[in-house]
Amino acid sequence: MERRHDHTSTNPLFTPVNEAFARGYWYIVAAVILLLAVIRGINFAQNRIRCVNPSIGEMTLKAPSFDLGGRLRRSRIVSVQYPTKPSNRFMQTWATLTAVGREMSYPQLYVPIRYLSWMTPPPLGRVLVMLVYWAIIIYMMAEGAVIKDVYFWERIGYRNAWVTVTQVPLLYLLASKTSMIGLIIGTSHERLNWLHRWVARTMFVTATVHGFHFWAEWVHYDIVQDELDTLSTIVPYGLGAWGILLWMTITSFKPFRSMAYEFFVIQHILAAIIFLYVVYVHIPVAARYNVWFSVAAISFDRACRLVLLVWQNVKLEPKNTCCKGGQRFGHQTQLTAVGNSITVLTLSNVHFEWSAGQYLYIWIPQIGVLETHPYTIATSHPLPGTCICNSIQLVVRSHNGFSKRLNQFAQKAEASGKKETVRAFVVGPYGRPPRWDIFETVILISASTGASFTLPILESLLEAKATNCTKRVDFLLAARQGEEVGFYLERLHEAIDKAQSVGIDLTVHIAVTGNGQLETLASVSTTSSSDMEKDTLIRGGDIATRAESIPAGRLTARKRLSQSSIDSHIFHSAARPDVADFIRGAVEETGGETSVVACGGQSLVAQVRTSVAKLSDERAVHKGTGAQGIHLHVEEYNF
Repeated sequence: MERRHDHTSTNPLFTPVNEAFARGYWYIVAAVILLLAVIRGINFAQNRIRCVNPSIGEMTLKAPSFDLGGRLRRSRIVSVQYPTKPSNRFMQTWATLTAVGREMSYPQLYVPIRYLSWMTPPPLGRVLVMLVYWAIIIYMMAEGAVIKDVYFWERIGYRNAWVTVTQVPLLYLLASKTSMIGLIIGTSHERLNWLHRWVARTMFVTATVHGFHFWAEWVHYDIVQDELDTLSTIVPYGLGAWGILLWMTITSFKPFRSMAYEFFVIQHILAAIIFLYVVYVHIPVAARYNVWFSVAAISFDRACRLVLLVWQNVKLEPKNTCCKGGQRFGHQTQLTAVGNSITVLTLSNVHFEWSAGQYLYIWIPQIGVLETHPYTIATSHPLPGTCICNSIQLVVRSHNGFSKRLNQFAQKAEASGKKETVRAFVVGPYGRPPRWDIFETVILISASTGASFTLPILESLLEAKATNCTKRVDFLLAARQGEEVGFYLERLHEAIDKAQSVGIDLTVHIAVTGNGQLETLASVSTTSSSDMEKDTLIRGGDIATRAESIPAGRLTARKRLSQSSIDSHIFHSAARPDVADFIRGAVEETGGETSVVACGGQSLVAQVRTSVAKLSDERAVHKGTGAQGIHLHVEEYNF
């Protein structure tokens, strides 16, 4: 048998066909990106014309003949009461297609077994995407290659080698924090990361098929040892690339990532770099453009991140004041421990803008020299009463590693009576959250520190002045410990006052499910703690029960915990909330489109996904019943 494994060439019998399949793969990728960009454009146009400024709306009612480029014509023809309803046949058709797509993509099956919950499959939409992707890959692997002749093993081996290396650039594009794909389709890297992992796993399968067929050929001709002993060939590099891919695939599963996340990140980066080198040596010259494509993706990402790092952390002329917030390098950051489970970081002199729902990567050398971690920006606007430009807060829940050391550092400083500050460096903000003020009803659901994501959204809605779409907001916060909720109470009180002044119907539901934890919340939220201990709300559609004397199945009229104007809109519970009923109650009372936003663990997110899909299908959204759309956006706690 003639050997054809020289790294400078490949079998000329197969190269033209394999290169054609490689080009076809990227044509398909480009077509999908273009389609998603078109969808983004249509949605953007729809959102631009959806809502009218309140002051303009008032002018329209007073002067019907007044018009501004057609926008006021809609407010006359379509009821301003429901500005989120489709205004013409095209938009109605688009809304129907969107509703069908949502119902197919939202459901998720959750595995509730302890230690096996990581095996929870992705949402149905992601499963469908991967099924289509695998169908394309399987077609490329087998089409025209399965022919029983003398070249059987070699033909399939080369075909799968090309299929594998062709996917490498996409893998690195999806891993980049400033991915060109994300910039074009309008999404952020963390929402593409799931696809990055599954493309890598698919590559491992195709690489295994590639190696297996060559190995089988060597066994058939009894030359295995010759191939392994001949170091001048590319075989050792191929085995090395396969071994690295195997290692990265295994360690990417959640149990391994969560064991030591900091270690996972460091070794994953090193493995990704080494992988590119061994692949470069292993593949023929004709295929090396895939490696250079990947290197370009990495270089672009790192260059953008370096520019962001310098721009946001280096100040040539810092403003020095009594609060010492102005620094030439980094940001003065105050650490505050809220019990043993939460640490609040207040960063001063942040001279960039952000949107509710975005997050930062933070680096504090004093606590973790080689560690950067992403945290949601817990404020939607500059903090009142803080010095120097913008000041923002990050709320960190203690787990292990960096977050635990952060809490311990803050506690030690508090015990010594010091107001400890550290120097922090940030990169970001990252994330491309949707526009929140284009929905008539917004349902915000969060667990524990997930309120750091949902509360800024609420505050941004109350501050919005460009539209009059949002009429109602329902806010649900669930936690096991009272201290996890108490931190947010003051801001929720301020939000209720603000909602009353701007005419938004805001209702806040708080569920503290830990034994005896509701009483600890009562001491923070109201001076009438005896009423708090006596009556607790169990959410089941705006109803309450007396926790000590009334069984869970019996219902009574809702009792407010306080007669004040603030607490009359806050309802408390000591029971686990019924998320499905909470969403249903708000959706059935609205006449326009609803947005459901959830931030929490895997169990909560899966429950919200399935509930929204089921409710949308049950109400036949945009299918002739008059029921309007239900949008869903989720953020999941994950390593």
